Amino acid sequence: MPATNLIDNNPFCKLMGVKYPICQAGMYQVAYGELAAAVSEAGGLGVIGSAFMEPEELRAEIKLAREKTSNPLGVDILFAEVSESDATSTGYTRQVEAHIDVSFEERVDVIVSGLGNPEKIVREARSRGIKIMSLVGNVKQAKAVEIAGVDAVIASGHEGGGHVGRIGTISLLPRVVDNVKVPVLAAGGLTDGRGLVAAMALGAQGVWMGTRFIATREARGHQNYKQKIVDIDEDGTVVTRAHSGKPNRMIRNQFTDYWVGREHEIKSFPQQLKEIGESRSVAGRLNGDIESGVLPAGQGAGLIDSILPAAEVVGNIMEEARRLLVKWDNA
Repeated sequence: MPATNLIDNNPFCKLMGVKYPICQAGMYQVAYGELAAAVSEAGGLGVIGSAFMEPEELRAEIKLAREKTSNPLGVDILFAEVSESDATSTGYTRQVEAHIDVSFEERVDVIVSGLGNPEKIVREARSRGIKIMSLVGNVKQAKAVEIAGVDAVIASGHEGGGHVGRIGTISLLPRVVDNVKVPVLAAGGLTDGRGLVAAMALGAQGVWMGTRFIATREARGHQNYKQKIVDIDEDGTVVTRAHSGKPNRMIRNQFTDYWVGREHEIKSFPQQLKEIGESRSVAGRLNGDIESGVLPAGQGAGLIDSILPAAEVVGNIMEEARRLLVKWDNA
């Protein structure tokens, strides 16, 4: 069988109704309607990051994306369990429920659980023709969401930006592939066609990319943030709980340095995010404060050297991947 069949007859693409096995991560404060639409229109799966959006803001972003593309579109929702006191004080649970309602009402094609198990919505989603994917950081989580009924699993390695697990992508991915029957996507440190081909060699049917799509023209984020991703190398990030209360990989700066040795002061998710992380996220991602702001990014930033239109990123990834696969076929 030709190696190019990994792309041309890709089961994940057929399942989701997309042309290419490239999914853009639903990143908090970055992945809005314009970016998601650009990726979907280019043949990948664009995903809106709903975290801490007001419900009507999410609805507006879905509608905006729908105006720009008729291709499949996803919404990322954080299903993470929180304590009763944190849920009450932050309104987190009510907001998640509202995001689910809006996603159902607007008939998005895919719902992604960026954190937690989406078990409670699987039956209704299936009745509405909506596919469900879940990010996982270990095999135990992958098995649990498969039992819950998800359509695909995203094995997210420690190299990735934003919330991360403890296991590296190259070790995690084949373990998840070997232990679930649903399609598996690879995430964490992947930015180009070489990463896509490598992921497929390890058993994945596609990739879930975040950092590469931050450094695009359509991403909602300050130019300083995008440029910082271009400027840093593979050693320019650290993992800290200071942003949200959960381990999060971000660009090393004065904010991350401040919390070194103060880990005992960090509160649980989502309290830390509400009290500290949200304002620092706005400062970094939206206002361009690259020293005191929160700037999530993965180790794959070392491979990113330009800020491009999202469609060009998708095209470049597929061109490079196809070139490698054809080379293998002809070897």
